[in-house]
Parts: sequence; structure tokens; C-alpha cells
Amino acid sequence: MGIMFQDITTLLLDPKAFKDTIDLFVERYKGKDISVVAGVEARGFIFGPPVALALGAKFVPMRKPNKLPGEVISEEYSLEYGTDKMEMHVGAVQAGERAVIMDDLIATGGTLCAAIKLLERVGVHVVECACVIELPELKGRDRLGERALFVLVKAV
Repeated sequence: MGIMFQDITTLLLDPKAFKDTIDLFVERYKGKDISVVAGVEARGFIFGPPVALALGAKFVPMRKPNKLPGEVISEEYSLEYGTDKMEMHVGAVQAGERAVIMDDLIATGGTLCAAIKLLERVGVHVVECACVIELPELKGRDRLGERALFVLVKAV
């Protein structure tokens, strides 16, 4: 069987569909006092910044190791095929801020869990995780436990 990849390229090639997608996220989080939109590398960098701008929030990149200059904090997480780390700038967020974490899809939930742990470690309240696509058969939602997860499309 192997790994089946879901791709957002066709969405990005359609300006109306891309704008509608961003608008759906903005509508969901408008008025919820979100001060941080954290984007998971790399496709969270596509959806996060326009949502952050529309909400008047800052965008915080959550990156793979050794990609961010300066001092970082990191969180190791497990993948289907090993482990990886996610990093965030020290001082990018402040205790008490309210955040949404964005990525293009949720599969096993490992990267979103690492992002949640990084933000919560410094006192940020993670309001919700937001993804365009969910792959339900990989049970990433279960790994998030009681965490709120918003998705636009569930793949079958």
C-alpha cells in the first residue's frame, strides 16, 4: 500500500478557491481574540500568514531543526518512520496569548502535537488546530485528545 499523499496544489492554482479557503478560516476565528497564528512548516506557511493578517495577529513559524536564526526552543516528536524536531523562536510568543495552529493536513497528528507542546510550554493557550484536510484513517484526531481540531475536508 505505501504512503498516499494528499496535495493542495490544485487548490492553490485556483485563486477563488484559495481565497474562499482563507476566508473560511478567518470567519471561524474572527472575534475570538486570537493574537498568534502558528504555521507548521512548510504548508502551514501558505495558509497561516493570510489568516494572521486578516485577524490582526502575528504569524509564528514552527520550523524543522536548524532553519531559524537565533535562540530557539524545540520539541521532538515521532513520525511513522522515526523522529523529528520542531522549533520556534524564543520570545516569539508571550504567556497568556491565544493561538491557532495551522497546517495543510492532519495525518497521524505528530507535528500538531509537537506544535501544541511548544506553545503551551511557554504559556500560550492553544484555542484550536486548523487544517484544510484530515486523513481520518490515520487517527491524528485521536492523538490530539481533547484538543479542538477544525478541518475543511475529510479525505476518504
